[in-house]
Amino acid sequence: MNLTKDGFNQPLTRRAFVGSAASLLVLPSLQSKEAMDAPKALTVQQVIDIILKNIPVPPIPHTTDTIKTGSPDQIVTGIVTTMFTTIPVIRKAIALKANFIIAHEPTFYNHLDETTWLENDKVWKFKTDLLKRNGIAVWRFHDYWHSLEPDGVLMGVLTALGWEKYYTTTAPSIITIPTSSLQDVVKRCKEKLGIKNLRVIGDLSQSCTRIGLIPGASGGRGQMQLLQNESPDVLLIGESPEWETIEYMRDAQEAKTKQALIVLGHSVSEEPGMEYLVSWLQPKVPGITVTHVKSQDPFQWL
Repeated sequence: MNLTKDGFNQPLTRRAFVGSAASLLVLPSLQSKEAMDAPKALTVQQVIDIILKNIPVPPIPHTTDTIKTGSPDQIVTGIVTTMFTTIPVIRKAIALKANFIIAHEPTFYNHLDETTWLENDKVWKFKTDLLKRNGIAVWRFHDYWHSLEPDGVLMGVLTALGWEKYYTTTAPSIITIPTSSLQDVVKRCKEKLGIKNLRVIGDLSQSCTRIGLIPGASGGRGQMQLLQNESPDVLLIGESPEWETIEYMRDAQEAKTKQALIVLGHSVSEEPGMEYLVSWLQPKVPGITVTHVKSQDPFQWL
């Protein structure tokens, strides 16, 4: 067979032939390298394993951080981080073509996400059907995110408030800021955290330098012990039963302690922590888009 070069009716020299053959050999090797460099598909469980590998703590016994719906073996098409797996969050995940939701709090209305008591409940059925129909896995990321040093939720809140530079490892829940009035602290919380209304106990003209920050629902005793042991000028909390820290602070006003309380709300107080998760997680799962979707304040303020 007579070989030709460049489509012209000319004999192909030995050198040209060798060069041509070599170029054919190079292409597959380049394709192979590109294939090797391309991000690998990850399953839900593999993403979870990557996260836990980057949180250097021993396994937490009886952790709440378990898969609530979906299969650990399904390939992840996108990740949504959020506080609560609300139905609007699920719908947003569907629109984003993301089939893995990482939520900080329970999906099914109780701490351990027990569902036997909900099997005949139409609300639970509506929600689970929506998740199953769209092949969405939900994993709670609570215990381990709080176990990171520094605490992932706390750092998210501090960053949102612009106070991350005041964080110290010696007293992580106490932030020393330039002297501000309680009114100014309230204003900052509303603006930076996007909260329409706050519940406040204390003198709005009071000076504040030491801030106690406990987002979420850590329990009244822990909140009050921080007030006793660290003497912050103002304590910022997510929520508390109204017969605990709330009543303590009402009595504290009469006792002239010069301490104040700001109740942020549970969801909005920890939401920045799940938004902070995006920048922490994204570099660890290249090729998968990680998006934060706010679950929002559940209340209407009338």
